[in-house]
Amino acid sequence: MLGSTNIVAFIPIRDSEKARAFYEGVLGLRFVKDDGFAMVLDANGIMIRAAKVKDFTPAQFTVLGWQVSDIENIVRALGKKGVHFEIFGFFKQDELGIWTAPTGDKVAWFKDPDGNVLSVSQHV
Repeated sequence: MLGSTNIVAFIPIRDSEKARAFYEGVLGLRFVKDDGFAMVLDANGIMIRAAKVKDFTPAQFTVLGWQVSDIENIVRALGKKGVHFEIFGFFKQDELGIWTAPTGDKVAWFKDPDGNVLSVSQHV
């Protein structure tokens, strides 16, 4: 039933101006509108509703991620835009902050201005 419909992703934000500067200006998502309840973004055809909330505690796990074809270049490019990649210390990550899973998949994590954990990943 829902397998052929589009997904809408939700992420909580406190400050829509900071969030817009990050998601649009740094990550390159397209701003669609601000409907008062959420800032709506387009991520390659996927709607992201950045829901405006007064307060929340960010989850300590990935809440939104992007699959990329060249993770090293994406991490470097985002780093040049001021994105800090997280180093967790409980598994081996390279100098860019990229973890390589035993399967060969690669993941790097970073946070948005509200502390939401985001990721980029490259899958084999």
